[in-house]
Amino acid sequence: MKSHYPKNGRVILHIDCNAYFASVEIANDPSLEGKPVVVSGNTKRNGMAIAVNYVAREYGISTTMPLWEAKQKCPTLIVKQSQFDLYRETSSQIFQYLSSISPLMEPASIDEAYLDITDAWELGTPMEIAERIRTEVLERFKIPVSIGISTCKVLSKMASDMQKPLGITVLRKRDIPSVIWPLPVNELHGCGKKTSEKMKNMGIYTIKDLAKADNYKLETTLGKNGILLKNWANGIDERPVDKDAAYDYKSIGNTTTLEKFSSEEITLVEVLEKLSKSVSKRLSNKRVVGGTIQITIRYAEDFKTITRSRKLPNPTSDQNEILHYAILLFKKNWNGDLVRLLGISLHQIEKQKDSTKQLDLFSFEEDASKFEKKEPLTKAIASLKEKFGDQTIRTGYDLLDNQRKDFKTGFNATDSGN
Repeated sequence: MKSHYPKNGRVILHIDCNAYFASVEIANDPSLEGKPVVVSGNTKRNGMAIAVNYVAREYGISTTMPLWEAKQKCPTLIVKQSQFDLYRETSSQIFQYLSSISPLMEPASIDEAYLDITDAWELGTPMEIAERIRTEVLERFKIPVSIGISTCKVLSKMASDMQKPLGITVLRKRDIPSVIWPLPVNELHGCGKKTSEKMKNMGIYTIKDLAKADNYKLETTLGKNGILLKNWANGIDERPVDKDAAYDYKSIGNTTTLEKFSSEEITLVEVLEKLSKSVSKRLSNKRVVGGTIQITIRYAEDFKTITRSRKLPNPTSDQNEILHYAILLFKKNWNGDLVRLLGISLHQIEKQKDSTKQLDLFSFEEDASKFEKKEPLTKAIASLKEKFGDQTIRTGYDLLDNQRKDFKTGFNATDSGN
């Protein structure tokens, strides 16, 4: 397989989720499959379509179209209220899956990512890996994706736009003169409306014109960005796939579909415990902490999905603390019906070394060791209990144990954090 990879260059995929918001809504409600669907932040007549699935596009409906006009074009149009928490959670799950293919994964937005597979040759050829990703994302998450394969970011991004939905396109540097150069200059990734207008005033109308433009004129009119875009027009893009950029998207989590749908509290909290352990392990492996926790509940009968979140007192990766707040959110928002899926995710991700926090009931073990200058933890605990009282300072394990007892006895604890 290694013979299919360049000796010195890179192989970079750009994975683009097709009609993402609408696709998530359909994945969340399978009864929408094959029907015209749009998503809007305002579902009233004067609202606007912010996502349009491919069935609706066949009626001439496009993004930013007013809903009243869209419904004139398609009277059977289904309009869904946007659910951004759900979109972020699904995005996080897809990104985590992509990271299992190659650790060099960089989210580019909520619905697209770059993946450097240069060192993943043991998994197959670039085309085989792309086909695997397309198939598995569709099977696992019910989201269609298009994939571009090339030697750099800008070319893989442009390739992924060429065949939608569910297309896979290979774009080599030798293809640039025949495939890329004839396109209007505004179709070059990174060349916005204002920039392309300035270029047209310079006599630059196609990507080929830009690729052969005079450097001095470009830099005089557009600054360094002009030279950058010229390089991109020639397929020169040295930007690496930056795995650390994932921190900007602030979500690490896990979901699980129950083998047997349940409305038993003890069963459901045991699922939350397993999820907390998984999320904690992922956070610890990445040496990051999260400042906001979110749970996802999907009901069995109507497939309704809710996501609820709250800010944590301090950023954490601790399993017990994650479980504590997950249980509080769950007990506050679960309606008692059969559950088919549960999820926990942490958002506002930051590196552990950059995290600052106050001493509280859950972080005190770590903080105490610092305050006591690494003396035995028992001595630190004793000191804190003497200062704050036996019942005020407890370990995360004590709190977790009490919560589990509360579930078994039917005691309904209140969330004092709100």
